[in-house]
Amino acid sequence: MSIVYAVDVAIRTPVHDTELPDRVARAVENLFPEADLTWGDGELRGEAHGLATFAEQLREQAILDVARETLLENREGATTTFRLKKAAAFEGVVNFAVGTVDELGEIEVELTVHDPSFEAYVDHVAPPTEDGEPLT
Repeated sequence: MSIVYAVDVAIRTPVHDTELPDRVARAVENLFPEADLTWGDGELRGEAHGLATFAEQLREQAILDVARETLLENREGATTTFRLKKAAAFEGVVNFAVGTVDELGEIEVELTVHDPSFEAYVDHVAPPTEDGEPLT
């Protein structure tokens, strides 16, 4: 029996005059192909109800520990936020942004878990590891 998660994912990234909108969209779609994208007010927005492709990429890149730490440290209640580098996302690579926002902006992601619990969903997306291998 598989667990059904009820989550909302909101994605936002600025689109500057110096950027090609199709490339910005591709960056987002590479990590979040499940997202429905819309354009408006100089930015690209997306909505999704899961992080399946993103979670697969975390495993492929073997960055579950970093992802887990990021999801947990930015948590407020049932919601967490994180930022990703656009250039890396364009190549299909997850690269968490830290510190100062880069001049073109970053992909901002807000994840809200409704059911079953925030902790369970984080365990699903970025499970704890031992020697780099997921425990679940």
